[in-house]
Amino acid sequence: MIKHIVLFKLKEYSSEKEKKIILKKMEEKLMALKETITELKYIEVGPHIDINSQSYDLCLITHFDSVEALDIYRVHPDHKKVVSYIMDVTVSRAAVDFEV
Repeated sequence: MIKHIVLFKLKEYSSEKEKKIILKKMEEKLMALKETITELKYIEVGPHIDINSQSYDLCLITHFDSVEALDIYRVHPDHKKVVSYIMDVTVSRAAVDFEV
């Protein structure tokens, strides 16, 4: 199994309320991928407990049966749409893929 972990840092927003709305929308869009990408075996998304932290703001954890399945996920049109949205609302990301 391949685990794909991604951390996202949001752009600066004018209020906590606005930031929470963006985080919720990101979570909804990412979670919806489970319905359309069969290679995606498991998905978990969660915001950082401290909304005002200087650390990353959101964590994505996904599981795939193989590197090939992860590669299919990466180029899937629905994933690309979510990536496009995420690129508009974030300033950075960090990712790690590992085999278990």
